[in-house]
Amino acid sequence: MAAGKGKNDSKPQTNMPPPEAKELYDQAGKLFEENKFDEAIELYSQAIEKYPEYSSAYFNRALSYALKSEYEKGINDAMRVMELEPNAADAPYVMGVISEYQNDLAGAQEWYEKSLKSNPNYQQAKDRLKMLKDKMKGAMAGGKMKTAAGAEGTETVVEEGQIKKVAWFTSDMTFKDVVGMEKQKQIIHDNIVLAITKPELLRAYGKKLGLGVIFYGPPGGGKTYLVRAIAGETKAKFIIMHINEIVDMYAGNTEKNLHAIFEQARKNAPCIVFADEIDALGTKREGEQQGNMRMAVNQFLQELDGVEKNPEGIFIIGATNQPWDMDPALKRPGRFGESVYIPAPKYKERREAFKYNTRSMPLSKFVGFGRLARATWGFSMADVFAICDKAALKVAAEEDRTGKKRMIGIGDFIAIIKSQGSSLDEWYGMVKKDVISKTETQIVEGKKQEIVKEGRLSPEEKVRYKPMIKDIKKNLNPVNIFVKKVMRFWAIYLF
Repeated sequence: MAAGKGKNDSKPQTNMPPPEAKELYDQAGKLFEENKFDEAIELYSQAIEKYPEYSSAYFNRALSYALKSEYEKGINDAMRVMELEPNAADAPYVMGVISEYQNDLAGAQEWYEKSLKSNPNYQQAKDRLKMLKDKMKGAMAGGKMKTAAGAEGTETVVEEGQIKKVAWFTSDMTFKDVVGMEKQKQIIHDNIVLAITKPELLRAYGKKLGLGVIFYGPPGGGKTYLVRAIAGETKAKFIIMHINEIVDMYAGNTEKNLHAIFEQARKNAPCIVFADEIDALGTKREGEQQGNMRMAVNQFLQELDGVEKNPEGIFIIGATNQPWDMDPALKRPGRFGESVYIPAPKYKERREAFKYNTRSMPLSKFVGFGRLARATWGFSMADVFAICDKAALKVAAEEDRTGKKRMIGIGDFIAIIKSQGSSLDEWYGMVKKDVISKTETQIVEGKKQEIVKEGRLSPEEKVRYKPMIKDIKKNLNPVNIFVKKVMRFWAIYLF
């Protein structure tokens, strides 16, 4: 890895950098090891100015950008390394890391494999690829694709834009693997797990089997993780609706794909169907909307009506960060009639999430999970996972650079927290205009008038999504914003 080139570059360069550029590069490396990424980037940039073909400096700057979540800048530097050293293993490696952080797992796999093709002995690329494949199989996320009745093979088959068969998803996770969310888990147990594992009990009381439920809340809160735990708890047949496989550019194919998925579910009831980012498929049917998407929503409604009539039980779970974008007809009783709010994790949940995500890492005994939980006040579960992963990468890169092995310390986590920040801060600000009404003063015929601009929620939606609205208002309250910043500062810089 170029971050590991430093004093002993792994590949000789035709034109060695001038001494002043090499000195800047070495100084930047020391700053990187001290978690001072901004300062390191500045010195790497100065080294590049003195020697524009300094591939090691480009690479190390790319890695620093990746740790700061400035992915576009990191990609630009990695591409420059590939221009300077087309056969190098380092640049594809960092491209894989960036792709992985952006949740492009297939792309990350291609980059890691390309890195290993250039250098089969590149240990860090081997390690990342192994972890990635485990993640893609579901070992890290709790699920895998598996052959079952009604689906031959291990992958969904799409021919000419039409789904011919759908792979089944199974999971080894249970609710024990889900940190916190006790209230949500109880609701899910009573409405879904019980209906699948003990259907005779519900039938004895006249309860219908089958349910449509929406998991909604800020991004990265664990909605998908919770769904995988449901699959493990019930051991039921499970279908994941991938939007990119369903939606097709040719008229009629999207509707046929929806029907194919629900038809397979009906033939294999009891069955769970999960649609992530359901607002992308079930978007509101409004004036300017394209005709093919209007037809897709209509087809979705027909399939949901069919689910209600199925006596054996089909459970449809949708997840979304923006429930107000869903067509109102989808949210009526008998379709997605239930809603479960998945909030951002609280202190205790973040603390447990740090413990869970670092359980296989070589940690210093001075790592305080309570301090990390306080430093990430207002962060999502996905943020916590990314912080742990980047801290591991940072120390591995340092070992590759210096040849010295050490434990992952509290400073490594704090450095990533400082450079990354919370993904939810931006989300709360972004959805404010969609959810919260505001009063504006306008001049009409020379007179001041106060005009209330309503958010996008209907009166019914304001009642339905009351927990989310309350949470958004709380997080946008100036007092809470100040307290959050103080707590983060205290934990990051003091204790």
